[in-house]
Amino acid sequence: MSERKQSSESVGVSATLSICFRGDVVRRSARIAIVVGSLLVLINHGDAILSGLLSLTRIAQILLTYCVPYGVATYASVQALRSGVGDRQHQR
Repeated sequence: MSERKQSSESVGVSATLSICFRGDVVRRSARIAIVVGSLLVLINHGDAILSGLLSLTRIAQILLTYCVPYGVATYASVQALRSGVGDRQHQR
């Protein structure tokens, strides 16, 4: 791989990570993860929660349930901001 290509890829990764950790992106993703994750927890683990059957494995699964919507929301925000859509809407 050429040095120029490696340099542009590292800038792309750096820029993407920078967007991922922007305060507005983190807050938006966290809000979405709380709402969607809670709904998924109720659907997938509600019976176990109500019956009090919470093993360590089940608790880990519940915590991981929140990671999926967080990741999806963050990915969508990064794509929107990189394409300029988010910046145009933010300026209105």
